[in-house]
Amino acid sequence: MDVVTIGDGMITFDPGTKGPLRFVNTFERKIGGAELNVMLGCARLGLNAGWISRLGKDEFGRHIVNTVRGEGVDVSQVQLMDGYATSLNFKEVQESGEGRTFYYRVPSPTETLSPDLLPFNYICQAKVLHMTGVFCAILEQNRAIALRALEIAKENSVTVSFDPNIRLRLWSKEEARDTILTYLPYVDHLLISKEELELLFDTKDEQEILAQIGRFNFREVVIKDGQNGSFALVNGKWLHVPGVKVEKVVDTVGAGDGFDSGYLYGLLQEWPLEERLVFANAIGAMVVQVSGDNEGLPYLEDVESFLGKREIIER
Repeated sequence: MDVVTIGDGMITFDPGTKGPLRFVNTFERKIGGAELNVMLGCARLGLNAGWISRLGKDEFGRHIVNTVRGEGVDVSQVQLMDGYATSLNFKEVQESGEGRTFYYRVPSPTETLSPDLLPFNYICQAKVLHMTGVFCAILEQNRAIALRALEIAKENSVTVSFDPNIRLRLWSKEEARDTILTYLPYVDHLLISKEELELLFDTKDEQEILAQIGRFNFREVVIKDGQNGSFALVNGKWLHVPGVKVEKVVDTVGAGDGFDSGYLYGLLQEWPLEERLVFANAIGAMVVQVSGDNEGLPYLEDVESFLGKREIIER
C-alpha cells in the first residue's frame, strides 16, 4: 500500500442555494471527510490508498463504502457498526465560495475503535501514514488511537505526513494545541496553514515560529496558503511557489485535502520539492472550481492537462 489513513467518513449535504443555511430548502447528498477526501484524491492519481474507519451500519454507511470502493480505495479496514448512525454534515456556501460546516457526528461510529484494535500490519506495510487533526477532534478517545498509529509508523520506518486541519467547531484552541504538539515528534512532513502554525506555537512572530519548528525533526514543513500558493521551509527560509489563478471559485471545501493528495503523490514519485508544490497547488486550484468536497479531485491526466503537460482532445 502506498498510503493509508485513519478517519471518519460522513454524508455531506450540499445546499441547493447559496446564502445562510436557515434559508436553504433543498440539499444534495454527497460524501466527505478530510481523510476520506485525501485517499480519494490519492486513488484518482493512481496511488494504492487504504482507509481505516468505522461507519454506521445503515444505508448511508453502505453508500460511503460502496462509493469509496468504486473509486479504488481499499476499504478492507472499514467496518459498519450496529447501533450507530453514520455521521452527517450540512454545508453553507456564500456567493464568494466560502462557507461554514455544521456537524452532526456524535455519537460517532469511530468510538468503537481503540488503540489495540488498530490493524498493526496494515499500517506497517504502508509507505506513508497520513493523519489529520480532524479525527482527533471528534472524540477525545481518538487522540490515543492517533498517537498509537503514529508510534506504529515510527517504529516501523513508515513515513508520516500530518495535516492539523484544525476545526474549531469540533474542539478548542487549547485542546488542539495540546494534542497536536504531542504528535509532532512523529511527523516527517507537516502540511499546515499559517494560521495553524500561529495557533500551535501561540505566536505570530516568524522568528519564534522558526525556532519552534526547529525543536522537531521534520523532513519538510509546507504552508498551504490558498490562492497565494504554498511555502516550504528550506534552510531556514520560506520557498514560495505561486498559486494558480482560476476564473471562478465555486466551493473552497476540500481544496486543502486535494493539495495533500497531490503532495503525497509527488513525494511517492520522489519528485523535487518545488515540483511537488506546483502539482499540489494545481490540484487545489482545480478543486475550488467544482462544488462538493471531493468531486473536483482530478485524475492524473487531468492535472497534467491543467499544467499544460498533456493535450486532451475533447471532440
